[in-house]
Amino acid sequence: MSKSPVILWGAVLGFALGGFFDGILLHQILQWHHLLSLVSWAGDLRFQVLWDGYFHALMYGIAVLGLWGLWRAHRRSGVEWGRNLAGALLVGFGAWHVVDGVLSHWVLGIHRIKLDSDSPLVWDLIWLVGFGLVPLLIGWTLLRSHRARLGSPRPSAVAVLVLAALTAGAGAWALQTPPDQPFTTVVFRPGMEAAEVMAAVAGAGARLVWTDAAMGVVVLDVDPERRWSLYRHGAVLVSGSGVPAGCIDWSSV
Repeated sequence: MSKSPVILWGAVLGFALGGFFDGILLHQILQWHHLLSLVSWAGDLRFQVLWDGYFHALMYGIAVLGLWGLWRAHRRSGVEWGRNLAGALLVGFGAWHVVDGVLSHWVLGIHRIKLDSDSPLVWDLIWLVGFGLVPLLIGWTLLRSHRARLGSPRPSAVAVLVLAALTAGAGAWALQTPPDQPFTTVVFRPGMEAAEVMAAVAGAGARLVWTDAAMGVVVLDVDPERRWSLYRHGAVLVSGSGVPAGCIDWSSV
C-alpha cells in the first residue's frame, strides 16, 4: 500500500489541508489560540501574528508538494485512484491533528485548542479524537478495502485539478477580509520607535484607534486605498491588503 504514489502524495496533501483547517477555524474564525500562545518569550502580538503567517506559509509549501506529487502520479500508468485518494487524504488530515495534538499541545506546550477553557485537556482530547483518530481510522479502512485499479488517466487528472482548486480556495479564503470590518490592523517592523509609527500613521492620513504598549501593532481608521502606503513606512503586515496579511485580517485586537 505504501508503494502507491497516490497514497503517499495524497497523505501529504491531506496533512496540509489539516493545517489549513486548523489555522482557518481556530486562528481566524474562532480565534481560540495563536500558534505560540503559550510561549512565554513570544508574548508580543506582532510576534504571534508573524508566526501564524509562517505556519500558513509552511502549509502552502506542503500543499504544493502534495499536488506536484499527485500530478506526477497521474502521468504514470496503472496507479490506483478512487478510494485510495480519498483514504490517503483522510489519513493525512487525521495525521496532522494527531501530530499537532501530541507535539504542540502536550510535548512542546506551545498552545492548546481552547485557551480560555476551564478544562483545556477536554478540548484537546475532543479535537484529537474527532479530527485526528476518526479520519485516520476511516482513511485507513478505505485504503484497506480498495482493490480496484483505474486504467484511464483522465479521472486522475480531474481529481488533481479539483484538489488544486480546493487547496487554492482554502488559501484564498484565509486571505479574505472579514465582512463589516471598519478598521485596519497594522504590524510594524521590530525596532521602530513610537515617533516613527505615528509618522507612518500621519503619512497615510489615518486615525489611531488602538495600539499595544510597544506600538508594534496598531489599529487604524484609514482609507482602504491608502493601506498599501503603510508598507513604505515600516509596516510588515496590513490587514485587508491580501498577501501577506492572512490571519491578521481576522484578529480582534
